[in-house]
Amino acid sequence: MDFNLTEEHIMIRDAARDFAQTELLPGVIERDNTQTFPDSLVRKMGELGFMGIMVDPKYGGSGMDAISYVLIMEELSKIDASASVMVSVNNSLVCYGLEAFGTEEQKQKYLSKLATGEVIGAFCLSEPEAGSDATSQKTTAIDMGDHYILNGTKNWITNGGRADVYLVIAQTDRDKGHRGINAFIVEKGMPGFDIGPKEDKLGIRGSDTHTLQFNDVKVPKENRIGEDGFGFKFAMKTLSGGRIGIAAQALGIASGAYELALKYSKERKAFGTEISNHQAIAFKLADMATEIEAARMLVMKAAWDKDQGNNYDMSSAMAKLYASQVAMTHTVEAVQIHGGNGFVKEYHVERLMRDAKITQIYEGTSEIQKIVISRGILKD
Repeated sequence: MDFNLTEEHIMIRDAARDFAQTELLPGVIERDNTQTFPDSLVRKMGELGFMGIMVDPKYGGSGMDAISYVLIMEELSKIDASASVMVSVNNSLVCYGLEAFGTEEQKQKYLSKLATGEVIGAFCLSEPEAGSDATSQKTTAIDMGDHYILNGTKNWITNGGRADVYLVIAQTDRDKGHRGINAFIVEKGMPGFDIGPKEDKLGIRGSDTHTLQFNDVKVPKENRIGEDGFGFKFAMKTLSGGRIGIAAQALGIASGAYELALKYSKERKAFGTEISNHQAIAFKLADMATEIEAARMLVMKAAWDKDQGNNYDMSSAMAKLYASQVAMTHTVEAVQIHGGNGFVKEYHVERLMRDAKITQIYEGTSEIQKIVISRGILKD
């Protein structure tokens, strides 16, 4: 067992940290207030290789490993989870899905642009009545021979407005249940594809979240990913990797809040001394440091499993379950340590607390992670 990062990993982490501090931190409060994220920052993330971290360089990617991915995600998430969720979706769900399961033609046409950040991708699974229950797809794709006709609604879609490439999960044959589901590549601008208003969210307010409508959208047969009926399996395999990204996001939110709380505790005085000298605060910091480090070990283990070619369904579920719990618990504690100042925007921790909540919900709720974990430990 080796718990040391390589020199390359340290360089990657430091590059992500520098970008987060110099490029993301200025204006992060304003972006949260205005619910915006400028294209210029997206382009810079693409130029740094953050939009195709694990993609093979022959498709324009950075060719890094999953450990590098979670290091980048943690550093970005300490400052701006809206930025990191764009990176996570583009990497874990869209780029990975296309590279692992797409045809060579699909990779050449779409992956090479997605990996460089020239275009952005979105993953479209959730529906008004099919979130955790992904088998209950109401969106349909009728096979018309050389194309499919797509109809339905997708909601809570990250990058929904700014994406150019959408991976859409739809039901082709309801009688076959989950074996009748397919995955399709849909391009922005296809006739009948409409993007609804942006959602006004509690957290990650800079990220682009929309409802999408498909009304008789004609999708070429060559835009189906995998064999007929592969869609549900595609979604589940892709989401397992996505959970590593969101676990790393939760870890970053928690560690960012901890770093702010630690610094504040050494500056703020009460009863004649810095509040870090009071056991009530010191013990909070001790709990935060310990549980964040435990979350980091779970996240790194899941990433290591992916890099080693091991099955990472359970390790990614454990990492996401625990890291998101730690993020929610300890962003609340960071606000508490800041006292009244924690309740105002300029100290950043209230935003991190709001951002933390979604990590317990998207890419599989905490309850879904427990289903995955329990099935894994009981199947033997």
